Amino acid sequence: MDNLMKHWIDLKTRIDELRKDQAGLSTVEYIIILILIAVVAIALWQQFGEAVTARIEEGTGAINGMPSGGGGGGS
Repeated sequence: MDNLMKHWIDLKTRIDELRKDQAGLSTVEYIIILILIAVVAIALWQQFGEAVTARIEEGTGAINGMPSGGGGGGS
């Protein structure tokens, strides 16, 4: 039990030291901002891909709906 209490006090001391240390705070903030940018970029990329797919399907449907002509000119 004494060993457990020693580890608990050591952990609490380390957590208190980390709370007081603000040097790494800006790094964490930059990482959070980069993650948010990545999430937005992925969402936009997926929407862009869906829009391109829809346009291709529209074009394919238009081409398939065209009447097929027999020959070019008349001789």
